[in-house]
Amino acid sequence: MLPISMVGGVIFHNYMESIAWVSPFLIFCMLTITFTKLKVRELKITKFHWTLLCVQLIGCWAVYYLLYPINQVVAEGAFMCVFMSTATAAPVVTGMLGGSVSMMATYSMLSNIAFALTAPMYLSWISVGRDIAFVDSFMRIGTQVVPMIIVPFLLALLMRRFIPRLHKTIASHQSVSFWLWAVALFVVIGNAVSFVMKQHIAELGVMIALAMISLMVCVLQFYCGRKIGTHFDDKVAGAQGLGQKNTILALWVSLTYLNPIISIAPAAYIAWQNIINSAQLYRKAKYGEL
Repeated sequence: MLPISMVGGVIFHNYMESIAWVSPFLIFCMLTITFTKLKVRELKITKFHWTLLCVQLIGCWAVYYLLYPINQVVAEGAFMCVFMSTATAAPVVTGMLGGSVSMMATYSMLSNIAFALTAPMYLSWISVGRDIAFVDSFMRIGTQVVPMIIVPFLLALLMRRFIPRLHKTIASHQSVSFWLWAVALFVVIGNAVSFVMKQHIAELGVMIALAMISLMVCVLQFYCGRKIGTHFDDKVAGAQGLGQKNTILALWVSLTYLNPIISIAPAAYIAWQNIINSAQLYRKAKYGEL
């Protein structure tokens, strides 16, 4: 289903701008459904979460300085692919793959808050010729990310407390979130393709390099996350925590604070991470394990 959604997005990319507004609502509904499975006492920050966060906040600089002598634009693209926070929909996929939703939900919140706090400082260091106001940047990023995570969580808690019958019904129909994700993916891929198509042909070589480094970073993060997760008895949460990224937010940040061509990296990352997710979901459905 996910490859079909991606192909559909590519084919109908010219029509995506008119329905792009629906994506946040789809993600909101997905998270609400997923969070109905959570209990407050399950949300604990552990060494597992701090380890993943260190990879996100320190690893981005490692790939940046490794690639900077080769090409600054490619280095900044790789930086964004590591630095961008965990996708708000990561708990959904983690639950589908049999991982710990509570561990992933906790890290998703932690990762996005850390991103909002450090982005102004990080981006001011690597951006050229742009002044970034901390308060403005913090508010713009925070108002996009925090409500998308916190409100569905609070809604799920309120339903558990005051409307238990509705809560139980939603919690028992987790598969609905998969179909919402498929529709959201259709819209997001269409928007990404539409953006890429507008770029100047002279930048083709750099665009290909950004797409390829995005692929390598994506695979590496899923692999490292899986290894870290195995050490903490949840390889699924580890892989999704590092590998599945908030690409929509990264696209906006790249366009706003960096060279706009850098946004090709997170745009390509959308395809790579969902190809991997599709393969994992297929393997889980067919063999019952990853």
